[in-house]
Amino acid sequence: MTPNKSLFKYLIAVVMLIAAVRQNSYADGFPVRPGRFILSPSVSYFFASKQFDSTSHRRPFDDNGRFHSLSYSLYGEYGISRKFTLSALVPYSMNYFKNDLSPTATTINGFQDVEIGLKYYLANINYKYYFSLKATGIIPTYRNNANLGYGQYGGELKLAFAGSGHLFGKQSFFVLENAVRDYFGMSEDAVFQDRYGATYGLTLDRKFKEQLSLSFSGFYTTSTNTLFNNTPIISANPNTGRNFAFNQVSLSYGHAFAKNLSLFLTGGTFITGRNTGAGTSVSASLNYRIDTR
Repeated sequence: MTPNKSLFKYLIAVVMLIAAVRQNSYADGFPVRPGRFILSPSVSYFFASKQFDSTSHRRPFDDNGRFHSLSYSLYGEYGISRKFTLSALVPYSMNYFKNDLSPTATTINGFQDVEIGLKYYLANINYKYYFSLKATGIIPTYRNNANLGYGQYGGELKLAFAGSGHLFGKQSFFVLENAVRDYFGMSEDAVFQDRYGATYGLTLDRKFKEQLSLSFSGFYTTSTNTLFNNTPIISANPNTGRNFAFNQVSLSYGHAFAKNLSLFLTGGTFITGRNTGAGTSVSASLNYRIDTR
């Protein structure tokens, strides 16, 4: 494969990484009490030396290609009332790819799209099971830099169902989510995305300081621009993969240092995919809560 095509596969891997990080960092099912502010900085590392091709077969990158990415994000959410919360996400990514044919590594660094969300709690069942709907606006933070995103405004709607209970004498919880996203580009470049996830977790001790959860999540993207995969360009946008999909599993451990401060460590791997890197990720995030009322 030519260096240009190898770079194109790398760019698709960047898309997958960013998608995976955003999918699993925040569960939107449970309510945030009025006046509570949640601040969550996180860091994630992703590595891939293999890829899923257009027929979903797993194989190494050509010419011993290696992809690494280090991503940072800052997430905040504020409880406006019992029914509404306001949130914001600011991501930054440092991406690196090299193969045996390239004398120097290809790097792409910078801020991606800011996301501003408004969540509405539709209903609850005995204050144990919650239904919510979240609308998110997508705002590019860059100008004239196709390496950092689609460069288009967009919108997303996410429906979530969350609940808690007991299993084997331990407190447990679950979150089910599905989100559809659209970017407001021209019709020939329109991009549609479906993001879905399911998480089940257990509290391991009576003081609610230790938590373990297992997640399954996925990402499906399609576009009217079916020629993209046949037109690899070195300066192509790393977020313009238009026809790809993946599924992944993740295991997360949480520890509460205090009532308002928790640390979450997560490891995940892609199990199936199409037009995407097949890699492994590890991440860490802090969750700090401030009650303003």
